[in-house]
Amino acid sequence: MTGAAAGPASGGIRFDQVSVAYGGNTVLDRLDLTVEPGEVMALLGPSGSGKTTALRAVAGFVRPASGRVHLGDRDVTALPPHQRGIGMVVQQYALFPHMRVRDNVAFGLKARKVHKAEITARVADALELVGMSAYATRYPRELSGGQQQRVAIARALAVRPGVLLLDEPLSALDAQLRSGMLAELARLHRELPDVSILYVTHDQVEALTLADRIAVMDRARLQDCGTPQELYRTPRTEFTASFVGNANLLPVTVRPGSVAFAGHDLKVATGEAATGATATLCVRPHLVGLGDGPNALTGTVAEVQWRGSTHRLYVDIDGHRVKADLRELRRPPALGDGVTLHFAPEDAVLLPTVGAPAQQLTGVVHG
Repeated sequence: MTGAAAGPASGGIRFDQVSVAYGGNTVLDRLDLTVEPGEVMALLGPSGSGKTTALRAVAGFVRPASGRVHLGDRDVTALPPHQRGIGMVVQQYALFPHMRVRDNVAFGLKARKVHKAEITARVADALELVGMSAYATRYPRELSGGQQQRVAIARALAVRPGVLLLDEPLSALDAQLRSGMLAELARLHRELPDVSILYVTHDQVEALTLADRIAVMDRARLQDCGTPQELYRTPRTEFTASFVGNANLLPVTVRPGSVAFAGHDLKVATGEAATGATATLCVRPHLVGLGDGPNALTGTVAEVQWRGSTHRLYVDIDGHRVKADLRELRRPPALGDGVTLHFAPEDAVLLPTVGAPAQQLTGVVHG
């Protein structure tokens, strides 16, 4: 889906206190966010979090109730979509069924009144870039879902946009196709290093795989923003910890140099947290081991899930279910067995309890 414009958008994207409301209901609340030139920014969040609304505000399909949208050094808040110079790919492809592949890819160029000879060359370049040159004369109905998505991407790239918007482009594909398209999108980004990409998804794997940075959204607001490694290893909120990857979120009470959880004393750094404060300890399941070790936790096996290369254990510890993702076990414990789990102090992150000031607790836990 592309619009007609005199030239491509360039220089990244900037949301300046952007709010969008429908019928008095705020669906995007004072978003401040910058996508740098050439950066892939993923907007990650559950349905209704505001991520698609933010993308549509960039595209020009919704008008902010307040705030400004900038593409490079241009304020485009009041511009219609066809004057913004962007490329956009949506989850349902939106190909014209009566047009052949080459004509679908050429559509945006014709709307821009590009010279016929240049259209032919750009269409050929775009199809080659996505590996669809051999399918130029086919109709969309003659293509697989993954092939149709490649054509949609080629159409967006043919106009040579400085900004590419991707709205859950892989959600309609099966798992194998999605994995292949993730690799293709990563390759495209390497070959188009100057294009800024805003990628909307609810799939954490897509965000972690593709993005230079991830903006985590919930309930119309930006909750967190950082590199995939930062958000996964040192999340700043419980929501980020639970939405970006799996997490054990354990309610703890701060002690000097440790925390108390379900009768266990866990040696972790407490930063500036006050003794006696309540907090949440985040430990990723794949960092939890089985057997004796530092920060040992004893409990009863409540559930065992075989996942091919791994087993996931759910262990009841004083009414709390703790998850451990372990390399496939030859003899996994049975339900009701008593087991001991452990994790290293440096593999935990201390988070403030919801409602507590974010500055109360700091950083990654170091042993």
